[in-house]
Amino acid sequence: MTNKDSDGLWYKRAVIYELHVRSFYDANGDGIGDFQGLKSKLGYLKDLGVTALWLLPFYPSPLRDDGYDIADYFSVHPNYGTLDDFKEFLAAAHALGLRVITELVINHTSNQHAWFQRARESPPGSPDRDLYVWSDTPHRFEDARIIFKDFETSNWAWDPVAKAYYWHRFYSHQPDLNFDSPRLRDAIFEVIDFWLELGVDGMRLDAVPYLYEREGTTCENLPETHAFLRELRRHVDEKFSGRMLLAEANQWPEDAASYFGKGDECQMAFHFPLMPRLFMAVQMEDRFPIIDILEQTPPIAENCQWAIFLRNHDELTLEMVTDEERDYMYQIYAQDPRARINLGIRRRLAPLLGNNRKKIELINALLLSLPGTPIIYYGDEIGMGDNFYLGDRNGVRTPMQWSADRNAGFSQCNPQQLFLPVIIDPEFHYEAINADTQQKNLSSLYWWMRRMLTIQQGHPVFSEGTIEFLSSDNAKILTFLRQSKDETVLVIANLSRFAQAVRLDLSRYKGRVPEELFGGNAFPEITETPGIYTIGPYGFYWLTLAPPSAESALQNAYEPPSLLGESVWSESLKSQLEVSILPRYLRSCRWFGDKHRNFRAVRIVSDFTRPQGNDAVRIVLLEVSFMEGLSAIQILPLAICEEKKADAEIVKAKIAQFSDGHFLYDALYVPEFRKDLFDIVSNGTEWRDASASIQGYDLPGAESKGTPTQSKLQDGEQSNTSLIYDKKWMLKLFRRFEPGPEPEADILRALATKNFAHVPRYEGEIRCRLKDSEGSIGVLTSYVENQGDGWTYTLDALERFFERILTLPEEQTKTVEELEVIGNVYPERVRQLGVRTGELHQCLQSLPGTEFTPEAFTIFYQRSTYQSMRSLVRRTELELKRKLPELSPKAQESARVWMEKSPDFIKAYSRLLNRKINATRIRVHGDYHLGQVLNTGNDFTIIDFGGEPRRTLGERLLKRSP
Repeated sequence: MTNKDSDGLWYKRAVIYELHVRSFYDANGDGIGDFQGLKSKLGYLKDLGVTALWLLPFYPSPLRDDGYDIADYFSVHPNYGTLDDFKEFLAAAHALGLRVITELVINHTSNQHAWFQRARESPPGSPDRDLYVWSDTPHRFEDARIIFKDFETSNWAWDPVAKAYYWHRFYSHQPDLNFDSPRLRDAIFEVIDFWLELGVDGMRLDAVPYLYEREGTTCENLPETHAFLRELRRHVDEKFSGRMLLAEANQWPEDAASYFGKGDECQMAFHFPLMPRLFMAVQMEDRFPIIDILEQTPPIAENCQWAIFLRNHDELTLEMVTDEERDYMYQIYAQDPRARINLGIRRRLAPLLGNNRKKIELINALLLSLPGTPIIYYGDEIGMGDNFYLGDRNGVRTPMQWSADRNAGFSQCNPQQLFLPVIIDPEFHYEAINADTQQKNLSSLYWWMRRMLTIQQGHPVFSEGTIEFLSSDNAKILTFLRQSKDETVLVIANLSRFAQAVRLDLSRYKGRVPEELFGGNAFPEITETPGIYTIGPYGFYWLTLAPPSAESALQNAYEPPSLLGESVWSESLKSQLEVSILPRYLRSCRWFGDKHRNFRAVRIVSDFTRPQGNDAVRIVLLEVSFMEGLSAIQILPLAICEEKKADAEIVKAKIAQFSDGHFLYDALYVPEFRKDLFDIVSNGTEWRDASASIQGYDLPGAESKGTPTQSKLQDGEQSNTSLIYDKKWMLKLFRRFEPGPEPEADILRALATKNFAHVPRYEGEIRCRLKDSEGSIGVLTSYVENQGDGWTYTLDALERFFERILTLPEEQTKTVEELEVIGNVYPERVRQLGVRTGELHQCLQSLPGTEFTPEAFTIFYQRSTYQSMRSLVRRTELELKRKLPELSPKAQESARVWMEKSPDFIKAYSRLLNRKINATRIRVHGDYHLGQVLNTGNDFTIIDFGGEPRRTLGERLLKRSP
């Protein structure tokens, strides 16, 4: 390969392999990878099937940000070798036909860079000073978001030498360059000329959306940035042929696509929003996230190409998702908070997917068949593990695992000398997961990846063809066509962990015989009748619609994960409870909100016993897993008694009867157990099992509440159960346990510190500690005497008063008494309810603690909100289309009218994108309607702050517009 290669579109057909020089191979034995080591491993990369190498920063640097804090643009960090070593590596790569892409980190430098050292010592307004962005105040550009929220509280930092603030969009040790300076732009051109003249084939432009700053904007995606990129592109095209610029623009599709310009800015750009949606689709077993985001992706110029990946090297970044989607991803892929960083998840591919080989294969198959140039992160081809305990994102930057030898074959140094320790996690230990072992095993992930890359490279349609999604009756199956003038390939991907079937209308290809690309075997000939394709768990087909075809054999049975749990009474009873008794009972309970879902298993996670007394009473935590979606942990108090001792209350609460004359029943129906629950809150009594506990909590300084004389179970609630004590207290027992701050307890506890009078008074809560997590399972409040909720008013003629009053003029003739109520009472009570609602929100925005601190609307948040609303409309539209044949004619007409108007809804929502809204987000009620307002006669009390119970805990804790 020469630098003047005539193939100017090589990047469109590439497979890019991303690596850290220091992590790949150590040739000189100092514990750090180097260019000589990388050169010696080029044969491995060539055999794997990649065509281009993307090298993460290797320049001189303090290495406080993995080399992205550059101290010298024109050299190589001594740890990795010399500039001559780089030239030797580059020549060897080109000799094997491998392209080389390096980093052009132009948004910022290290504060150790000579440019910054001169700038801070130069007078304001001087050319040296103006290479960076300075200010006398930290209150400029306040609409710009803080990107590294885990580490920085401002985009400005004070420099004591310059006696001014300098601007930084990332770490404070990385001052941003000032692109308004002509001298700076000339210096950047010198940098790019230096590396392209050496023979580098492409440059990744790091953090390119943030080059310019303008007051009153988000300082992202500004017109000046695009003007500079056009200038840079002209410069490169005029001086160097066949070179590529890759924009790192972590933006929504329409903004990311703008970095292509009209084919006159960057040739490539990362498709950040697609990446998390691949993981969402596989976990949700739903094709919608992928289709939805690609529908929003605008067309691009013929000479441009998206870069797609399964993680943004260091993390699965979650900036380009909605708040709700981010919460969902955290629950699934980063249950341990230590795996989270900024707005992302610092984990490698294999651990993210539970080391499930089928999932790993499926998501790689999607990566290689969706539009764009695929990027593979080093070590993912062998399924390497990670170690997020190393801090920052070092857990996914550990040495490449070459063999089972010392230091994973990466280095001959003393193991203590390694720049980072090798992976010794038992599941991903380097002795088992390494390139040498996998190269010898033809069934390994390495060989599977090697075959996949060979097939992908042999069919240019995957790189340059169009994409068309096919509709089907099974949302768990993603089907699309990749088409070019020479070939049509049908991709069928099963996103489910179970075997699925899909019916596809391919009549336009009548007479063609689909051929499976891996085995070359034929599928049945396509006819005018829709064909049925069956596919195993996480299976996929690549079928070329021309010659012969084959069957897939992905029939591995799914095995549910094992759960740790202590015995309940006896192992035989535990087995009966899990297999037959409790699944049947749960479906009969109104508070169990998942009756419509298909059970996979019920497992006892923990059972708690009281410190002394009747051992037959337990509080049981059940994990209920389903065929689809997330599992749930339910709370169920259970007790056993002899039939001859059972009174009417116990018989009413019966769950099961045993042949030896014993009852199993719900303990909440027994006054003695209801007193036990009150005692947990009032006296801090602790119930324990082997690895968990249940204990009470009250505000500091709270007085003992004594012991109630009467208790009553309040039936009929949908997600919890309420107990009333002496008509003085109410204990709400949450039937579902989720670790974290429970909104009801959280908000009422905080409102109590403000003495807000129009909610039940917080009296304490019951908390559960399970392994490393903690959450509330009950909250005790004052009891509110009431005359019904906001839907019901006690005047005889006006049930559901607030709702029905609006329709009275059309419904019926009104009596004089009713007219008097309408004219006098209704306006005053509505005004009063409005005042109470406003007072509540005013108090919520003033509560202490960061979890209640108001947050300003941002363009970023508005885009996220728009995305949520748009997705809801699109999902509803797709669901209506699917169910249309089942509806009555009248309902079909209504559905069609709605679907015709759905583009108008999305257009209306898009107004969120046009301008910044000057408002704040706060913690809100979460499920506010008239049923949550109690009429106390002359006033109202607002209740039930737990939020919509069908939403996850994290979603219910989000701050929203009041």
